[in-house]
Amino acid sequence: MAVSDRTTLVDRAARLFSRNEPKITYQRLPPGKWMRVVGWRHLVALLAVAFSLFPIVWMVSASINPLDTLSGSQLIPDGATLDNYRDIIENPEASPFITWLWASWRIALIVGLVSVMLTAMAAYAFSRFRFTGRRIGLMSLLAVQVFPQFLAFVALFQMLRQMGEVFPAMGLDTHLGLMLVYLGGAIGVNTFLIKGFMDSVPTSLDESARVDGASPSTIFWRIIMPLIRPALAVIFIIQFVTIFGEFVLARTLLNSVENLTYAVGLQTFTLADFASKWGQLAAGAMIGAIPIVVTFLIFQRAIVSGLTQGAVKG
Repeated sequence: MAVSDRTTLVDRAARLFSRNEPKITYQRLPPGKWMRVVGWRHLVALLAVAFSLFPIVWMVSASINPLDTLSGSQLIPDGATLDNYRDIIENPEASPFITWLWASWRIALIVGLVSVMLTAMAAYAFSRFRFTGRRIGLMSLLAVQVFPQFLAFVALFQMLRQMGEVFPAMGLDTHLGLMLVYLGGAIGVNTFLIKGFMDSVPTSLDESARVDGASPSTIFWRIIMPLIRPALAVIFIIQFVTIFGEFVLARTLLNSVENLTYAVGLQTFTLADFASKWGQLAAGAMIGAIPIVVTFLIFQRAIVSGLTQGAVKG
């Protein structure tokens, strides 16, 4: 049979089957039934979106309000202006806002990355190795998280003060000292979270890699880490957002104006001169949200994958 004849037979068969295929028709539901079956879900979704966007709209309105008030009754206030944004950005002598924003972003990024790597290594040891003190170590990490962090303020302050006498770069009023404090408080809970994801990875992958001559470090970097990458992205973004907006520890351990973080600097500037600059506070909050939004957009695919990982057994 020639090639053209085969092609003709295939085309005829395709047309024959296409004629017999049932056509899918969609029937409109009556308005009342549609509301009971589908409509209420749309209503709940719209209410949730409105509830989430209301604070943002309010802050945007306050940031363009020429009056220093947060109680405006209009969505677009009379005489809307961008002077609050200009006062923050274009006046570095009175408000080194960009310096504070850069410091917070840098600290949050470094702490997030280092915390993820350290906790991944610790979780790998607790998940895959069997050694003396393993159970006690896990219980100790859990017990440390029970006590509130406020109880350690005095101890942390004294530790950094004494450390600064030997290593000035790690003492009080330094970003490195603040990052060390953040890392110490994040390893415990993150280790438990990452360990749970590592336990879901089959150990047969480790055994197959050992048969091929892979070392524990090779298994960790080449097999385990790629598989738990979505979980690491979720841990990183949670850590990043927490550190970026942290206020209490930064307010206690930092003093110099040029070393302040975004949250502390904005609070100090807006409450200076015995006057509350609510318009500039709102403008600074809107600008400060940009790094977090950008970080979410970069990691959004990994975040969604990590949050849904394990929800459906495949």
